Amino acid sequence: MASSGILVFIFTVLCICAVKSFVKVECKTKNVGHYGQQSLLECVVKTGESVIDPTIRTVAWKKLTSPEDEGDLVLGFQKGKLDEPKRGYMFAEPSWDEKNMNVSLLINNTAVAHNGDYECMVITDSGDHTSVTTLKVQARYSISTVHFTPEKVDPNSDSTLICKSREGYPKGTLHWFVEENNDWTKSSEMEVTQSDDGLFQLTSRLPLFQQSTFQKYTCVVLNASGSKEDEFTFEMPAPLEGVPDPRSPETSKVVAPLVVIGSLIIGLLCALLLYRRRSQSHVIRDGKIHSHHCCAGLNVAFENCEQVQTAV
Repeated sequence: MASSGILVFIFTVLCICAVKSFVKVECKTKNVGHYGQQSLLECVVKTGESVIDPTIRTVAWKKLTSPEDEGDLVLGFQKGKLDEPKRGYMFAEPSWDEKNMNVSLLINNTAVAHNGDYECMVITDSGDHTSVTTLKVQARYSISTVHFTPEKVDPNSDSTLICKSREGYPKGTLHWFVEENNDWTKSSEMEVTQSDDGLFQLTSRLPLFQQSTFQKYTCVVLNASGSKEDEFTFEMPAPLEGVPDPRSPETSKVVAPLVVIGSLIIGLLCALLLYRRRSQSHVIRDGKIHSHHCCAGLNVAFENCEQVQTAV
């Protein structure tokens, strides 16, 4: 008797497993949803060849907070009636009924709170099955502003270049590049703030020191996967008309020769002035012509100089 009871139990278990194998909920493992748009979690009920005209008795879509969590019911169907769904959740096909094997879940106005794992349980008249799928919510970043502080740029003083992004998700990063695509990100500091709706805003500050020689600075925002989503190139303000730009390498190339040439001209003018003063400064005393020489540049007066000509 005991052995026959065991055989009955084993037969029952095998029958249940066989029935379950006739029904399977196949879901797309990973789904991507975009913030503010509709998101689709694809799940379809598949049955064995021996199952003819299956009928769905129960559908339960749950949002999981952890793999062990029982989940929070967001959309349900049982006994021929649709339960009151949570706001924003519905079947992907508006005319869905118990004969429709497409049990995909549609989420309207996707938010960060929708990110995570979902469980779909289906019970039919031929068996039941449960499957888990994941929704990855994304919100695209963009550069909102790049500006200086202080607002007026003085090449002879330190300043800071600030780059801010519009809100995105998941958390991204801001990077700085200068001419010839040189990465200056390590010289910057990034601040991350998260809003009540879960989105992240990124702010990066790049300190610039006196006589910075770069004309262009590019701020690039990367998403959590490291892909570029937006960039903005900031060009240093042009110098005032007639005033050379001290940051420009061309300025130093022009100024240096001008300084040398100017010094030579000043030296020649001083020599000429000294010569003319020596040759033109004559005084007549006691019937004789005497010459006095002065060097204005050295503030030295020459007196009692050699007599250059006797009185006529």
